[in-house]
Amino acid sequence: MKIFCASLALSASLVFFNLVATPKTRAVLTSDGALPVATPTPLTRPRTVGTASSQPDLGPGASLHGRQIFPADNPWNQEISNAPVDPNSNQIIASIDADARLHPDFGTVYRGAPNGIPYVVVAGSQPLVPIGFRSYGDQSDPGPYPVPRNAPIEGGAGSDGDRHVLVIDRDGWKLYELFAARPLNNGMSWNAASGAVFDLKSNALRPDGWTSADAAGLPIFPGLVRYDEVFEQREIKHALRFTVQKSRRAYVFPARHYASSDENQNLPPMGMRVRLRASFDISSYSTANQVILRALKKYGMFVADNGPSWFLSGAPDPRWSDADLSLLKNIKGFNFEVVRMDRIVTK
Repeated sequence: MKIFCASLALSASLVFFNLVATPKTRAVLTSDGALPVATPTPLTRPRTVGTASSQPDLGPGASLHGRQIFPADNPWNQEISNAPVDPNSNQIIASIDADARLHPDFGTVYRGAPNGIPYVVVAGSQPLVPIGFRSYGDQSDPGPYPVPRNAPIEGGAGSDGDRHVLVIDRDGWKLYELFAARPLNNGMSWNAASGAVFDLKSNALRPDGWTSADAAGLPIFPGLVRYDEVFEQREIKHALRFTVQKSRRAYVFPARHYASSDENQNLPPMGMRVRLRASFDISSYSTANQVILRALKKYGMFVADNGPSWFLSGAPDPRWSDADLSLLKNIKGFNFEVVRMDRIVTK
């Protein structure tokens, strides 16, 4: 995440934590809040496609079995395939780089660590721990948060990158997110630059002008490409998340915060949504990649942070095929168009 405030600029990390359990592992949480190492489920095990009424699993990268994030009428779940194109679409796409390639910023392993933004699903009984904020406490939701002692950190324990920590309480159906998170006292408390709590049963937004654990003031988790959706549900029913190298000093709904001082109107504001053009032929792609590409046509993706342009976010999983995901790089910026923006906030 990069937040334009007191010249803070933290580059997005491309290396991530090393998980032992796979997303199908059911980890039992201990009384002290730790997530013990569990035996991975064999990949040859017959898979049952979950339904929206199924209970999410517990543990790092756990399957949600189709349970919907946010209400059906939430912006993340809004279909935009027939929405008007923004009149400034071509100029904005050019400013992002029309010739740059889409980059799946997730997969199996990159430079020795799992590749993607991790998450962990916990039970409602997960112990709450104190959270201290060192940078944006005035724009953060106060703790305590139900963060396990060994919750997965983006980039791993030694990362100097964004160090996001995402926790989903499956019983309370709430999302807890931290930016630049570091465990203290062996994880009995945590320190972070910023943090946000989202009620996944509600459409409530952050206060106007507030950041979150992401630059745009949006939640991170709903915008991730996840293995369980691609291979179990075989459908992604929500918008995704991507980054741009240069953004505008502005934001549009549902974003609540900008991360730039540049007022160039051809630059993308935070919260801007793009979609893959309807005319783009996806028939030559694998079944898995077609799931992702259909979502990009139907729901699009939000500008959520500053970072390398056209980097599409997802959660790591050892079962991804990196070779197959890399074929998404054949898609370029000019294959996208900007969905019409209404009120652009520049204050």
